[in-house]
Amino acid sequence: MVQRVQSQIDSKVRTVAVIPARGGSKGVPGKNLKRIGGRSLVRRAVEACQQALNVDFVIVSTDDEDIAAHAGALGAHVVERPPELSGDNATSESALVHALDEIGAEGAEPTVVAFVQCTSPFIAPEGLDEACRRVLDGRADSVFAAVETYDFMWRMGESGGVVGLNHDQAERLRRQDRRPDWRETGAFYVMSVSGFRAANHRFFGRIEVQPVAAADAIEIDTPEELDLARAQARLRADFNVGLAGVDVLVTDFDGVHTDDRAIVSENGSESVIVNRRDGHGLKLLRQAGVKLLILSTERNPVVRRRAEKLGVECLHGIDDKGSALAAWLAEHDLDPASVAYLGNDVNDLGCLEIVGFPMCVADAATEVQQVSGFVTKSNGGEGAIREVADAVLTARQ
Repeated sequence: MVQRVQSQIDSKVRTVAVIPARGGSKGVPGKNLKRIGGRSLVRRAVEACQQALNVDFVIVSTDDEDIAAHAGALGAHVVERPPELSGDNATSESALVHALDEIGAEGAEPTVVAFVQCTSPFIAPEGLDEACRRVLDGRADSVFAAVETYDFMWRMGESGGVVGLNHDQAERLRRQDRRPDWRETGAFYVMSVSGFRAANHRFFGRIEVQPVAAADAIEIDTPEELDLARAQARLRADFNVGLAGVDVLVTDFDGVHTDDRAIVSENGSESVIVNRRDGHGLKLLRQAGVKLLILSTERNPVVRRRAEKLGVECLHGIDDKGSALAAWLAEHDLDPASVAYLGNDVNDLGCLEIVGFPMCVADAATEVQQVSGFVTKSNGGEGAIREVADAVLTARQ
């Protein structure tokens, strides 16, 4: 049973955003909670809606307990979607109607509904805001996100071969001589509530497009598209700008402070090589008020000795790092959303899932790089920590 989050809704609310987020997905299992640039798809959609000035209330419609808890923690109003509206054959429109009926029972009668999809990870709040404004002002009844295209489109003919759809194949016009077409991105659809209820469909009345940048138009339905979005996120500035919100930095030790190698003497003692630039970076962070922790599975006392030299709190010899980090954060009353974690291997995945700023070194395991929003240019032990420190301090300026 989904635990419903009861957010207070004003009966005079004008625009609500509804984000359908089922737990099931055949193409990418668990898709809506997959992270891109350190943020889940659900979180990206919720935050885009929250940042759009003309969106007054954000609803996540789901059949999944984990998604419900996650969305509720983000400040969204969670509506439990019944089983008959959660299967593969259920329409998005049915989920919208259900969500509107749910808040209607609480006395809310919005005039505009924005249907926003988690599968589009790069929704620009400004575009969503403008689409809402156009419907609110009565300039359009239905507005959808679209990208301009000059592509020549073809379709299989009834008798074989292909025929041109948006062009005369006998006349090859130059780009500047052609009118553009518009391709739906699937990111959002904004509609008047009365028109939507009458049509029971997202397209009705005066339909207009809200242009979006081609770089923002990716939609995730396959593992390949998920990988592409993750690679694209690393090239975007949003994560780096947000680093100003880092109040805590937690680092692994082996493979982060070191290059993951150890020097073993003939009597079995081990030693490692660390980077002085990393140590100075941690000093700068400490001076800036950032709380620091080294969290490691390594039992060798060299970890604690290095932490003492740096003046950094240390937990080592830890088998379940994710649970240990969660307990440490709770003990110190720290918000995971303001925590950065820098790791390198699969035993760091539990920690990376908890924090608001998941990071890894350049030579980290592939699985770790896939969920990290910040990948250093330096390998572990070669100045990666200093690189993170510089990025956090620069963002704070």
